[in-house]
Parts: sequence; C-alpha cells; structure tokens
Amino acid sequence: MTIYCFREFRLFRQCAAVVLSMCGSILWGQQSEVPSDSVSLRLQEVVVTAHQPATKLVGSTLVSTIAGSPLQNLGTALDVLAQLPMIVVDDSSVSVTGKGSPDIYIDGRPVHDADELMRLRSENIKRIELDMAPGAMYASGVNAVLKITTKRSFIDGVSMIDRGEVSVRRKCSLSDMLDLNYRNGNWDIFLSGNIERNNKVIKGSTINRLLYEGKETIVGSSQHNSYPSTEGALKAGFNYSAGAMSLGAYYRYAPENSRFTNVGKEWIDLNEPVSRKISRRGSSRTHHGSVYYDHKLSDDCVVHFDGDILKANSSNDVSAVYPADVSSAVSSEDSRSSSLYAGRLYVKSPLCGGEITFGTQDSYTESRLDYRMLNAEVGEYIPSSLTLGRQLSAAVFASWSRMWGNFSFNGGLRYEYVDYNFQVNGKKDRDVSRRDHLVTPDLSLGYFFNERAQLTLSYKMAAVRPPYSQLTGSLSYVGAHEIEGGNPALRDERMHDVQLFGMWNDFMVQADYTRSIDTYGFVKRLYPASSLQLLMQPVNIDVSAVDVYVIWRKKIGAWTPDFVVGMHKQWLDLDGTGHGTPIFSYYFDNMISLPRGFMLTVWARGQSSGDMHTNRFAASWFTLDASLTKEFFKKSLQVKLSATDIFNTSNNDWTMNTYGVSVDKRQSYDRRGVALSVTYRLRPVGSKYKGKTASESEMNRL
Repeated sequence: MTIYCFREFRLFRQCAAVVLSMCGSILWGQQSEVPSDSVSLRLQEVVVTAHQPATKLVGSTLVSTIAGSPLQNLGTALDVLAQLPMIVVDDSSVSVTGKGSPDIYIDGRPVHDADELMRLRSENIKRIELDMAPGAMYASGVNAVLKITTKRSFIDGVSMIDRGEVSVRRKCSLSDMLDLNYRNGNWDIFLSGNIERNNKVIKGSTINRLLYEGKETIVGSSQHNSYPSTEGALKAGFNYSAGAMSLGAYYRYAPENSRFTNVGKEWIDLNEPVSRKISRRGSSRTHHGSVYYDHKLSDDCVVHFDGDILKANSSNDVSAVYPADVSSAVSSEDSRSSSLYAGRLYVKSPLCGGEITFGTQDSYTESRLDYRMLNAEVGEYIPSSLTLGRQLSAAVFASWSRMWGNFSFNGGLRYEYVDYNFQVNGKKDRDVSRRDHLVTPDLSLGYFFNERAQLTLSYKMAAVRPPYSQLTGSLSYVGAHEIEGGNPALRDERMHDVQLFGMWNDFMVQADYTRSIDTYGFVKRLYPASSLQLLMQPVNIDVSAVDVYVIWRKKIGAWTPDFVVGMHKQWLDLDGTGHGTPIFSYYFDNMISLPRGFMLTVWARGQSSGDMHTNRFAASWFTLDASLTKEFFKKSLQVKLSATDIFNTSNNDWTMNTYGVSVDKRQSYDRRGVALSVTYRLRPVGSKYKGKTASESEMNRL
C-alpha cells in the first residue's frame, strides 16, 4: 500500500508541477467536467442489469440512463428533463426541487440559455446526472449541478437540425432554430442561430394596506401588462482534437429588442381611481467568447483550462403617463454595461487509491448602471445616479474521493478572496465596499448496500452572492406612490446545508436542513418623502429551513409514472412577524408509449399555501400539462403538439406583511395555451464545444 501510494503521489507531483508552471503564464482557470465525487464515476461502470431502474442514486447524484429507454423519443433535452425526478421544467426554465436553478453542462461545457437544451435532441442523450451536493470545484453558491452526456456519434460531413414552433396563449408567439455542423477528420466546425418573437400578457392588481399618519390607508393599482419582444442569437465555433490534446473556441452574439406596456389605474382609499399608462422601450446586446484547452499527460492525469470574456449592454426608456393630467408625465432613462473576464485551471490525478482534483478559479467583474430621472418633481425623492461595482475574485480548491468496500468518501476545501468596490456618482462607498476571505468545506459519506439500496449524508458550507441587479443603489418609479429598487448594502449569504439522500427499491428520499445567514428577501415599507411613498427592495434576513421529498418511480409496461411529494418548512421572524407556514407540494409525471410510435406525456402538480422567505404564496392544487409526439421518415421529422395549464388553474398570487405594510398581489399569467413544433434533422451529430464556463456563478449574477 505504501509503495502504491508513493507511485501515485509521484504522478500527482508531476501533474502539480505542470499546473504550477502554467499558472505563471495563465491568469485564470476552469473547473472539472466530472463530478467531485469519484464514487459516481466508479459506480457508473457497474453493468446495468434488467432489474436496475432507469434512474439510480450514486452517492448524492441521481443518474438517469436515457439511451435505450422511452425517454430517448421525447424530442428535446427539455422534454426529457421534465420527466426526471426532482427536476421541474416551466416553459424553458429548469429548476431542481428544493435547490433552485442548477448549473447545467452538456459534455462538460456550460449551458447559458434554454435554446441549447431545445436544440439538443433526446435520441442523442446518453445519460443525465443530477448532483445534489456539488463539491469544492464548483462555486460555493451552486446548490445543484445538472450534467448531460451525449452519444459520440461523430459523422464526417454536413449535418443540420431545424426546429420551428408556433404557440398560442393570449397572443401568438413564433420561434425558429437552425443548427449546422461540419466535421472533417480532427476538425469540428459549428454554426447555429435562432430567432424568437414572443408576446406575453400578465394581468393583476396590487393592494397595499398600512397605517399612515395615524390613519388606516389603502394604496391600490391594477395592471394589464403586455411584453412583446424580438430576440435572437448567433453562435459559431470549432473543436480540434489530435491525440491527447484538444482545444476549441466559440463566439456568441445575442441581441434583443422589447416593448413593455402597463395599462391600469391607481387609487388611494375610496378616492376615484386615476388612469395610468407605463411604457418601456428596451434593447440589449451580449457578446460572449469562450476558449478551452485539454491535455492528457497520462491515462490518469488531465490538465484543463477554460477562459471566458463576456460583454453586455442594455438600455431602457420609461414613461408613465396620466391621461387626465398630461403635465404629470414621469420619464426616465437607464443604461447598464457589464463585463466579465474569467478562467479556471484544474488537474485530475490519482492519489492514495482515490482521485484528487485541484485547481484555481478567478474572475474580474464590472457592472455599471446610469439612471436618469427626467421629472424634476419626482427627482426630489428618486434622484438620478451613476453606480459602478467592481469585483475581483480569486479562489483555489481541492477535493479528494475514494471508496473503501461499500463505503464512499468525498471531501473538499475551497478558499476564496473577494475584493468588491462600489461607487456612487464617482465616489467610493466605504460602507458597502469590502474585502472578504472565506474558506468553505464540503464532506460526503455514503454506503452502498446493493444496486437497489444506498444512503448518503453530506455537509456543505457556501457563500452565496446576490445578483448585481439587486446591488444597485438606484430607485425606479412604478407608480405615484410606489418605488422599487436594489440594495447596495446587501451582504453575501453564508449557508450551511446538511443533506440526507437515500434509495430503496423504487423509492428515493431527500431531506435537507439549511441555515442561511444574511440571505435576502423582499420587503415593502414606507419611504421617507414629502408624500406617501412605498418602497419595495431586498434586505438581508436569517432563515432556517427543512425540505423533505419522497420520490417514487417505476416502469409499468408502456406507462412510466414518476411521483414526488414534499414539504418546505422555514423559520423566519422579521420585525416581530413570523413567516413559518409550511408548503406541501406534489409532482406527478406520466409517460405513455402508444401504438404506432406515438408518445404521450402528462404532467400534474400542485401545492398548498405557505411561506417562502417573506412571501406567502397562494395554493395551486392542480395544474395539468400534456404533449403528444410522433416521428416520421425514419426519425428525420418530428411533430409535437403540447398544451399547458389545460384547466387554467395555475395560481401566481402572493401576499407579504413586512414593516407595517401588508401587500396582496393578484396575478394572472398567460400559461394556458397550445403549441405546435416541427423538427427536421439531416445527419445529426453529437455534442460540439467541449469547454466549460470559467465562472458560471458570476455570469448568472450579471
């Protein structure tokens, strides 16, 4: 054993020397494309028997085999994800039950938009892994990681996929995506583009109740919001592979133009409502470049580097007009520019019977917001401002994993230095600017009883940083008596998470206890001004919560049901008011293989009324979606008809009671509708870009 460890240590030392020499010339680094838990990798090599489930628990990772199952005929990656345990797909938004939005990777490269998931065909997916306890190689604020592995069906020549969709809800929306690929020998060149015309409509009302100047006061408003927008994206790149070395790069350009109109009324107490129209014209442009380099020094030692550059600009012109009094129009302008330079370098190597992964992740982020209030009267309490936030982050991480018989162990440690500088109107705000040193550990212990029974206990400490949109110091006019804004004084959240994950036959259970210090929640309160003004903004809060979910999944002939029932219970006291009503929820996914190659999917879900941070969400006991898919011409053509919120029962209402202000928000989204999509494929190939994001968490914050 000593000689074996010494040999592996010598190989590990050689790999470390290569990394240290590269650090002298490379400023940034990238994360590993594999889970921090090498137990996942080892157990994935177990031969799958006819008695094994399509989804199995490997440590803290749910591994779903797509190839050879009915899931491979569903259509897109989004369609497949919607059928997997613990994953919720709402339109094109993906979330993990109890964990929020995950980081998503396809063959190790990051997914930055839902178009990539819609572009990936289900028959090209080999397996999907949902890591519920990401290790030190991921940013500490990442609560879940979704990894999609595709089939390596490379074909020389040209291939093409085109997908068009028309959907009708309250209004009609159109989209089309085209994906071209050319492969010749070691070269893989790809070009893709998409364009969408969306028309969203939201109706609702807001009632605020408070005690103002010793009198019970009601401030109300109604809304009829229309969101027409045109957006697109163009992406081009290449991969080159020769022997033990591979490299690649891509560039993505994404423009968007939008129009927003809010027609409604405002009132105070029993006074006559006043008509109001708010119009916003916006545009944005995003440029993103990414490169990667991968080199296998030996069969067991890999060095990988990724770098990212992102530039984004957006602008909005907003005008609130009161037809009964033209002189009271309120206009404002804002422009935001953001940039990110990031990279990650890591090495994988065997060490003492296990595997060690270590590296560095560094980034520089800049976010600038220029807000101009053009109404002098309103400018007295909503002033113009120029805010600038700069952040330098440098981190090193290491994790080691090993198996002893049926026991598995994974431990990691991450050190991060953050220098955040915040300026208002060109002057540094010393109360907000700060430097932080943080060490975050993670630990996972598991026991493998057999293929049908496993248990894993994990602990993780994390620092979760709020998005830059919530750190701005500017305020926005949303009505004669209502203001919305960010909070530059928000502190970073410190989260402790203890998780138990188990599997027995067709059942799985996940239990989480989290203690979040300085997370943020939204509040509404009086804002100091000469007239009645209510301000909605985020503030730091301390929350403890327990999440428990039980999953049952079993294939019964042509029917594959997936049932999840769960509970979220939190403990939060804010200004003497408790927010602790639990939320009970369920998800019931069904996939049915019909004769003549038809595939029917039915999703039902619901939840009780309960508290999530400072919001109490209304009950929505039964929401039903369904789709029917059929392929033609040897799977070259696929037609899919889908319906969402069939019974129009989706509920988006919520209430809030903070700092003496009670809010009752009623909202009616346009989820009910039908959609028809047609996909044509010409010699489709497998995955393309093999790089990974250098700082996914910073991109999400921007």
